[in-house]
Amino acid sequence: MGQTVHLNYAADPHAVLRPYDKGVPGHIAPLAASEVGAEGWNLLREDLPLPVAVLKEGALLRNAAWMKSFVDRHEVALAPHGKTTMAPVLFDLQMRHGAWGVTVSSPHQIAAALAAGFRRLFVANQIVGRSGIRFVLDLMERDADVYIHLLVDSVENVDQIAAIALEMGIGRPLPVLVELGFAGGRTGTRTIGQGLEVARAVAQCPFLELAGVEGFEGIIRRSGMEPTLDAVRAFLADVVSLAEACDSEGLWGDGAVLLSAGGSAFFDLVVTAFSAARLAVPTTILLRSGCYVTHDSGLYRKLFAALKSREPRLFEEGGPQAALEVWSYVQSRPEPGRVIATLGKRDVSHDDMPIPELWFRPGSNMKMPVPLREGHRVVALNDQHAFLDVPEDSPLQVGDMLSVGISHPCLTFDKWRVLHVVDDNYSVLGSLCTYF
Repeated sequence: MGQTVHLNYAADPHAVLRPYDKGVPGHIAPLAASEVGAEGWNLLREDLPLPVAVLKEGALLRNAAWMKSFVDRHEVALAPHGKTTMAPVLFDLQMRHGAWGVTVSSPHQIAAALAAGFRRLFVANQIVGRSGIRFVLDLMERDADVYIHLLVDSVENVDQIAAIALEMGIGRPLPVLVELGFAGGRTGTRTIGQGLEVARAVAQCPFLELAGVEGFEGIIRRSGMEPTLDAVRAFLADVVSLAEACDSEGLWGDGAVLLSAGGSAFFDLVVTAFSAARLAVPTTILLRSGCYVTHDSGLYRKLFAALKSREPRLFEEGGPQAALEVWSYVQSRPEPGRVIATLGKRDVSHDDMPIPELWFRPGSNMKMPVPLREGHRVVALNDQHAFLDVPEDSPLQVGDMLSVGISHPCLTFDKWRVLHVVDDNYSVLGSLCTYF
């Protein structure tokens, strides 16, 4: 998995750093993100104000290549979930690693992806309401190069889309997939029979075409890993059964049928289950994993340990690496076993606490950050402060720099409009902007 491509910062033509953006030096004039590399900034030299979020370029490239190798080996397609990062520069990296398109979830995210030039979008959500539906239909009608798939899970939603399409007089049918869900889950029909009823309504509508069947297994949880895996497999089998029922009734529109699922935890199970589908039409298995591109130090590290036990071949050359780090200062050490750092809920995800990993003392003879030994733990977060329990003989002092890994990258990316990409020496290679 060689690092054959680099980030193209010009892939986001609208990205500009401003002096009041978090993590950006306050003395700069507005600066195009594509020009940041020429500034010569280095994190360890304290050229950036903290807290700051950085992405390790080497890990990003490795992770993108790792997922490409999985997709290529299994001859499936990937539309990575853009909501993970909402960063067009990373969308571009994923597309240049063979992605089929970009997955989004809302009219706002559709608009952000289109503004950066991405034309094939999978909307892993139902669009309801007049404004959003008209927006999507108008995009499809005005630009033949825009190709958007939506999800439906009710006859009512089908009827709403059809009524607005009739009013607009559209001439190009909108491809939709029926979503199957599960009891206690989010959206999606709760039974195969309900899903088939929705599929029939789509097939009878001249403004829609049935493009496939979809489900999302990523939030299925049981009391342990094995019961969870059993529940995931059972759900995916139901998605296949719904697709086969639609196939037996000849409900599909034109083109290859999409069978889509696959968050960042169980995509291997999706491939196994969907490959067993027996349809009379050409079929594309479409995964939607997104978090793999940055990986993390918490949730996905644990889930990928389970993945490694299921698919050891995927890790023969190593696996994904955590690319996202959030750096702050040690602000206070008011008690022997307590450190207060300058990051908080406004800077990192906190469904699981961030994980202290590295430290560095500016102005010392340290050349590179050093791993923190065991016993350093974030125990609470305020808006802009982290409370750490530390060993009484911890080396941390006021003014030291502290890096934390995060759990669940989606909920850290959305706290940063600007993230900097760094090399192994923490020199800034460029910056990217997000559009949450």
